[in-house]
Amino acid sequence: MLVPDRGGVFREGVAGAPQYLHPVWCRNDLGADSDLCNLVYRGLMQLDANGRIVPDLAESWSTIDGRVYQFRLRPNLFWHDGQALTVDDVYFSLTTLQDPALANIPGLSTLWRSMTVEKLDERTIQVTLPQPFAPFIDLMTVGLLPEHIYRNTPVLDLVTKPLTANPIGAGPMRIVEIASNRVRLEPSPFNGGQTPYILALELRFYPDYPSIVAAFDEQQIDGLSTILPGDIRIAAQRDDIQLFSSVESAYENVLLNLNNPNTPFFQDRRVREALLAAIDRTTLIDDVLSGQGVVAHGTIAPGHWAYSDAVAQHPYDPDRARALLEQAGWVDSNGDGVREQDGAPLRFILLVKDDLRHQQIGAYLAESWAEIGVSVNVQPVSFNGMVSDFLAPRAFEAALTDWRQVGDPDPFAQWHSSQIEGNGQNYGAWNNPNADQLMEAARATTDEAQRREYYAEFQAIFADELPALPLFHPLYTYGVSTRVNNVQIGALNTPSERFSSFPSWYIDSRRIPASQVQADATSPSPADAPGAP
Repeated sequence: MLVPDRGGVFREGVAGAPQYLHPVWCRNDLGADSDLCNLVYRGLMQLDANGRIVPDLAESWSTIDGRVYQFRLRPNLFWHDGQALTVDDVYFSLTTLQDPALANIPGLSTLWRSMTVEKLDERTIQVTLPQPFAPFIDLMTVGLLPEHIYRNTPVLDLVTKPLTANPIGAGPMRIVEIASNRVRLEPSPFNGGQTPYILALELRFYPDYPSIVAAFDEQQIDGLSTILPGDIRIAAQRDDIQLFSSVESAYENVLLNLNNPNTPFFQDRRVREALLAAIDRTTLIDDVLSGQGVVAHGTIAPGHWAYSDAVAQHPYDPDRARALLEQAGWVDSNGDGVREQDGAPLRFILLVKDDLRHQQIGAYLAESWAEIGVSVNVQPVSFNGMVSDFLAPRAFEAALTDWRQVGDPDPFAQWHSSQIEGNGQNYGAWNNPNADQLMEAARATTDEAQRREYYAEFQAIFADELPALPLFHPLYTYGVSTRVNNVQIGALNTPSERFSSFPSWYIDSRRIPASQVQADATSPSPADAPGAP
């Protein structure tokens, strides 16, 4: 009988190379930086498969009045160099991000500077907030850094410069070789978890996705960090690759500018519902995305602890869409195929990102809306241009946007009315007092059951009001060579979590008698043996 054996190297192709390898900046990355940080670093807390914050380096945690958080460190923790990981390292990592020298660093949460950090004893750290703020706990997933390595590094250098020379963390894998075209990692002997069967993991960097596919075809790599929707059907027919998919913590929607004087009809809920009812989202996913998505009914993906399915779902119904537009006073009086009201046509510009996938989605939407008498001009723009030239200055009519919602499900930044002006991200200018109150209340309590109720009510209001048109939650698909065994990919918050089950994967195997397998299965483990502590 064949059983797993230790040996082999798993090689994976990734588009692009790491830029920072810094635990703070990895949180905003979806590429090589995030992949490596997830293996190299650990934080006090981590995300479970349902998006819930749970202990990692912390053994336990508690909160008092929603303002005071206490984290008790696990015993016997070590860095990759064998040095003990202590509460002093936690204090160093957290207080470093509070340094005044970092006050003007773009992208660094101002929440760091508003908290007070204290060491209570040799294993307990306490963080105090000025007022209750439940999403705070998400910050505690940031990877920690060893004080003995970085204590003499100027704060500004430590936080803003790459840590690509010799990154030291407490994660399950440690970097043993780093070059311009690859990084080699081996299991950390100090991690304390299950020892992987595979001896090493190599991330190999390529300039683009086609180069990764070519490398796989030439058997230079064993894994593809992602498989694009357009290649899914071809990949599924191959006998040398295994495919694994997971719903992403993200959603794609059509954002409507409710304040644009050129499109006052977006303020009419009947028009918004008609636009959504005209879209066959199942066909969109099947035909344009090769099945790589699930229909969205709101902002939170199925499987997340805050997700609610008790909301209006607006199925595809073009007849209802036409009836709603008729009720709203939009008719095609001149027979040109476009509805009008008081001489003004029902027409708007839809911005889409200029990649092929988004342009195809935009074309599908425009065709769907043309069927009900709505004229749409699809305008491709660069991602940076969409944000800086259109969304941020609120100079758009409608835009196809995708949002990541990893970790805490707080939708405040995108949908609270206080975020309509200035640097807020409520680009569509949705203003609903009841939704505002629910978002505020959910931020002010750490009771998960209560937060779930608030978010369920928020999702119900969102699905009824439709300030944006939810389309789908994308699927992430991962490809692994059939020479690698026992690969299991469950629900993922981010693609970088795909290595969570890596210790169970194996390439090499050995043959043993069946009787030995049975003996191994019935014999006590060291912890169960007589006299074991």
